[in-house]
Amino acid sequence: MAALGVVFGDIGTSPLYAFKEAFAGTHAMAVSPENVLATLSALFWAVIIIVAIKYVWVVLSYDNDGEGGVLALTALAHRRSQDRSRRSKLVVSAGVFAAALFYGDAIITPAISVLSAVEGISIATPDFEHYIVPITIGILIGLFSIQMKGTGIVGRFFGPITILWFICLAWLGGHSIIQTPMVLQAVNPLHALRFAVDHPGMAFFLLSAVFLAMTGAEALYADMGHFGEKAVRLGWYGLVFPSLMINYFGQGALILRDASAASNPFFLLASSSLLIPLVVLATAATVIASQATISGAYSMTLQASRLGYLPRVRVLHTSDQEQGQIYIPSVNWLMLLAVIALVLAFKSSGALAAAYGIAVSGTMIITTVLVFYVVRLGTRRWKGITLLALTCFAVLEFGFFASNLTKLEQGGWFPLTIGTLIFIALTTWRDGSLLVAEHRCKIDIPVSELLASPMPQVPVVSGTAVYLTSDISLVPSALFHNLKHFKVMHEHTVFLHVVNENTPYVQQAERIQIKRLAEGLWALNVHFGFREQPDIPVALQLLKPDNFGKKPNLDPMVTSYFVARVQIVDGPGGLSAWRCAIFGWMTRQAAGAATYYKLPANQVVELGTQVVL
Repeated sequence: MAALGVVFGDIGTSPLYAFKEAFAGTHAMAVSPENVLATLSALFWAVIIIVAIKYVWVVLSYDNDGEGGVLALTALAHRRSQDRSRRSKLVVSAGVFAAALFYGDAIITPAISVLSAVEGISIATPDFEHYIVPITIGILIGLFSIQMKGTGIVGRFFGPITILWFICLAWLGGHSIIQTPMVLQAVNPLHALRFAVDHPGMAFFLLSAVFLAMTGAEALYADMGHFGEKAVRLGWYGLVFPSLMINYFGQGALILRDASAASNPFFLLASSSLLIPLVVLATAATVIASQATISGAYSMTLQASRLGYLPRVRVLHTSDQEQGQIYIPSVNWLMLLAVIALVLAFKSSGALAAAYGIAVSGTMIITTVLVFYVVRLGTRRWKGITLLALTCFAVLEFGFFASNLTKLEQGGWFPLTIGTLIFIALTTWRDGSLLVAEHRCKIDIPVSELLASPMPQVPVVSGTAVYLTSDISLVPSALFHNLKHFKVMHEHTVFLHVVNENTPYVQQAERIQIKRLAEGLWALNVHFGFREQPDIPVALQLLKPDNFGKKPNLDPMVTSYFVARVQIVDGPGGLSAWRCAIFGWMTRQAAGAATYYKLPANQVVELGTQVVL
């Protein structure tokens, strides 16, 4: 029930616009029995090959400790390679670019889904056509405003509605198929193959319309961490796939009976008395579809931050039971502004359909490449057959991507532009962070040198000082600032390093590693998975003090935290001036270490340090 309410919303609302695009879109075909059967045949077999086989059967088998999504898959590929070869770096870069494209998809999905549903009003009452855009914007504002309540509450409410939606899809389509049963001939793939041979140019353009039936397939993989692969497979094969196909074939049967219905075949499947209830149900379904990508954007942002591609962001957990249910205010409101701008710019689902396919098809290709890379490095059975199947998937997906490129001028530029800008931001933060780490390696002395030299002759005060450091082998610069300004050492000094793992979650037994460096001096590693929100005080509770000096006293009443805040200055470093400006701006927007790691505010001392890049 929960999986149906979140995972399948995007692909489940594709019947609103996918089949229509073939006969009323940018490269519309003439309505004829040959064209209708060819379109349905191509759509049917494309969904089986790409969604039912590739995603639901193959890709779901390659999770990162139960987590899915392109960034989790990228982390898995990087961990499997265990090297820094050129090929490994290219694979990681491709995964990051796919993640960037996902944000473009996450912005377009709410806009096109809600617009396509509200457009049904114009069929029932044409006088309301001028209110489509305002109503759409109002629904979107309401959707983004309730996100702070948590995806768990929203998902439980959406589950029954989604089931009703798929039953409605099957009922409408089945009723139409009974009237025109000849449409079932489209199950034969020869209709699509014959059309491709006789009309190669039209077949190429048809791929971009057919591809719209598969948008949302990436969400099946991205959201598997919430519900597991069994729930996704059961939902797909048991309800979603048959309902979708029955509805698509029903739309085809309607057009065979009435060519004028090609303008909006989905809503014209219903009788006039049922049209308004269908518009209401479709609107609810599209809100659910939007919810899937909004939640995915939150998860992707958290993963990117934990893997070092974004600065620290403020994350609110909305459930005490499920760690994956999160809300990120900054992402939520930026997405709302972008979605509203998109609706005002394009004004119709048909115009947005041209922008939709490029981002999704690009992400699909990269997912195939990443799975291919993981399979090639693995030792599973049927390795050769899996690699051959993935190669076939990639060839077909390149065809979809090339067909969608023909819509570049009509709106396809938008997701590519968004993806490119986000990719620049992600890689700039990663490269800048690496340069900052290199800079600290040059100016900070190694811990080994500190231990080899006599300790500073300064007064020792009671209590524990915890210095956060990005490299446990170097003495934190905050310690030198502390000695310079306060001229004291604490009875217990701890160098604390947060280790971001490439796995979603870390077992409690593996959370902390401590090493005694000298009398009163310790090095402490605290491990967090990329799906976890770091909480240092809670993690430190696992470290119980003893009476033999083997562990520091981390009692909150006697512990102070020292944090270095970096200020970026442009210089003759490894980043160009414009990338340095971006990195500096991102540094200023980052959540402070005290807030991000949930340090008690009245026990934190921040000391500034300047870094020239």
